[in-house]
Amino acid sequence: MEFLNSLFWLLVLLGVMIIIHELGHYWAALICDVKVEQFSLGFGPRLFGFKIGETDFRFSAILFGGYVKMLGQDDMKVDDGTSVDPRSFMNKPRYQRLFIAAAGPAMNILLAVGLLAGLFMYQFPKVLNADGPAVVGHVEKASPAALAGVHEGDTIVEFDGKKNPTWEDVLVTELTGSGKNIAFSVKRNDQVLALHVTPKTDEKTQAGFIGWREQSEIRIKFILKGYDAEKVGLMPNDVVISVNNIPVRSLTKLVEIVKESGGKPVDVIYERDHIRNKVSVQPKYSESEKRWMIGIQLEPKFVVVALGPIEALEQSVKYNLRDATRIVDYLKGVVQMRLSPKQFEGPVGIARMAAAAAKEGAADFVSLMAMVSLNLAIFNLLPIPVLDGGMILVLLIEMIRRRDLSLQLKERVLQVGLAFLLMMVVFVLYNDISKAVMKS
Repeated sequence: MEFLNSLFWLLVLLGVMIIIHELGHYWAALICDVKVEQFSLGFGPRLFGFKIGETDFRFSAILFGGYVKMLGQDDMKVDDGTSVDPRSFMNKPRYQRLFIAAAGPAMNILLAVGLLAGLFMYQFPKVLNADGPAVVGHVEKASPAALAGVHEGDTIVEFDGKKNPTWEDVLVTELTGSGKNIAFSVKRNDQVLALHVTPKTDEKTQAGFIGWREQSEIRIKFILKGYDAEKVGLMPNDVVISVNNIPVRSLTKLVEIVKESGGKPVDVIYERDHIRNKVSVQPKYSESEKRWMIGIQLEPKFVVVALGPIEALEQSVKYNLRDATRIVDYLKGVVQMRLSPKQFEGPVGIARMAAAAAKEGAADFVSLMAMVSLNLAIFNLLPIPVLDGGMILVLLIEMIRRRDLSLQLKERVLQVGLAFLLMMVVFVLYNDISKAVMKS
């Protein structure tokens, strides 16, 4: 049942992505007066469909993917126009073919921006002090941050060349900076210190890890069943002030304090409705997490607001630019062999995330859809033959040279690109299955 549920939400998610992507190619082809023979959701044999005008809209047997088939698209060689229909794709000027190739990824980018803008007009989680200075709230022992000499309360005034960064700026560079020596400066007691840190690769996420957390008010997101936090009356939205008289200003500080308690009761001071309370909580050892826990999950304190159309669009563009930068930096790290490609998610991983997001609610599913749409756009823009990015690269080279590349070279490049893509598909599927086995 769980498998069917995940499969359903995967098809919903990818179905929207594929239709929007292929509609981009389809509409661009119509604008350029290219004959579109097929619009297929899926690959392989035709299952069913309908015809509108000269285009066969079909559902095919293998539903993971889709394509728009245009007249003359597979010819590779421009004809003199005497034997091929003037509405053939290859008989159109290069700038029109470039426009058609780029239209698919462009539609996915527009979808990502539109989805988040629409969501932010309904609800926008505004983290308190999100635009303020990046103040360190916690430093893990023996972490890269600790070895670099960072202290709790330090304000990061420059990070990897960016002055006065927000914590979000720091996080984006951290996640994609594994193995990279990063110069930064902190302000401590009116003194500015120049430091260096090299993020290590986190074994679970395969992303960069420095071992620090931002300083912010921390509240309880939800209470775990079977732990003492539930018994003593702690509730979601309670703001955690301190544990054992140690101020808690980051998500990992409480984890560290409880872990070091060795199972002894801890005193938690929390705030509810502007009133402070104190309870004693008995930790319980979690075999799955391999640590002592009191049964609460934390999150930074934020307020939910509804943005106006213009501000929602601005925030959506900002979020998508941030995520696009993170994706590109991650891919760069993989190419440079600083980051592991194991972080790639395939159909199995996406299905699991889609089902989980759908269970959480429409807002989470829309956010995931925007993220997947942006990822799909960037993936398709990679300069790999058989992808849109490969076609765009070839057309740009030909436009600069003002003549076609040889047919033999195009065929060889296409073969290499296809082989690379097949290897990538096999790797992603293997990686997906390995993750699923490890979690089961």
